[in-house]
Amino acid sequence: MKKENKSVIVWLLSGCVLVFIMVVVGGITRLTNSGLSMTDWHLMTDTFPPLTEAKWNETFEQYKQFPEYQKINIHNDFSLSDYKFIYFWEWFHRLIGRVIGLVFIVPFVYFLIKKKIDNATLQKCYILLGMGALQGFFGWFMVKSGLVDNPDVSHFRLSLHLTFAFLTFAYTLWVALDLMYPERKEAVVSLQKIARIALVFLLIQIIYGGFVAGLNAGLIHNHWPLMSDGQWMHDSVSLEKDTWLLRFTEGKSGVQFVHRTMAYVVVGLIVFLYFKSRQYSLSTQQKNGLIGLIFIVLLQFSLGVFTLLYSVPLWLGLTHQVMAFFLLATMTFTLHRLSK
Repeated sequence: MKKENKSVIVWLLSGCVLVFIMVVVGGITRLTNSGLSMTDWHLMTDTFPPLTEAKWNETFEQYKQFPEYQKINIHNDFSLSDYKFIYFWEWFHRLIGRVIGLVFIVPFVYFLIKKKIDNATLQKCYILLGMGALQGFFGWFMVKSGLVDNPDVSHFRLSLHLTFAFLTFAYTLWVALDLMYPERKEAVVSLQKIARIALVFLLIQIIYGGFVAGLNAGLIHNHWPLMSDGQWMHDSVSLEKDTWLLRFTEGKSGVQFVHRTMAYVVVGLIVFLYFKSRQYSLSTQQKNGLIGLIFIVLLQFSLGVFTLLYSVPLWLGLTHQVMAFFLLATMTFTLHRLSK
């Protein structure tokens, strides 16, 4: 690692930490049904929550004009104090987004002026800048879907917002790793190919995790390893929608079936990668990455099972999402070390 790159690496890793925090807060926001509490989006004026009781009442009255209150919360004795609770989490989630923007742009301009970023890294930073802006748009695009007729956001848009946050984190980490390990060594091609396939299936699993979350599909078929007594795939899968494509993308039972089945595929690929790697003489970094992958994927699989069995309590659902983040981070590190 070059000495002049240390400050840039710290900056990029700080961005990774902030994206991680934002995903955690986003998970809390989703699990507490707080995501539709802020019915408008003003980049500057929403920096602080309402500061007076009169302003709180005004904001609460605005919220009452939208489907979530009119179709759900109006029947639950939903009070101003309840509204303040859900408002906090959505406001905090958006605040972290603003902080991430500042943490990226201000140091980036400084590094640009001081010429601390080489051309190759500069191009990657422009991509990161675009990804950050696009992620903000996806957040707005997601929330908007729950403010028209349906009091729930589109599970497609939720999954897009969630998955793109994971991708932004992974790419930021990859750019940091390029600077941390500037040396180029011959790739372990066969292991690299398996790791890439495992990464693709992991991303598909993350997408379906978003589908499950958006459809609340974890609240049904709370059995394991079968979806019900004697059924690997529950009968309701074929009854929910007219086509298999819709059953596996819009049906609660179908989406859960794909997510729980894909978990076996991800575990199988990572276990295969680990045992295949034992045929090679690897560096300490590569070995540590592979050992970390095995440990985390098995822990994540176990968390997924218990999250399902206990019908997605907040702490388990959040822990399961956090562990997916660690799994993607470890996969990114391992693939980087096997590739370069």
